[in-house]
Amino acid sequence: MSKVRITQVKSVIDRPERQKLTIKALGLGKINRSVEQENTDAIAGMIRKVSHLVTVEEI
Repeated sequence: MSKVRITQVKSVIDRPERQKLTIKALGLGKINRSVEQENTDAIAGMIRKVSHLVTVEEI
């Protein structure tokens, strides 16, 4: 599997609780924080749900 770098670019303030929990599950929580994850189906689904809050780049 390939790896992706996920960077949070927007705040989770005033977002639904599910989006806040998804951001936390990805390992994020603060703006400009980045994590590297394997690009599995589960991670891709989580990225899709919060795509308006994060940027994604292939590694």
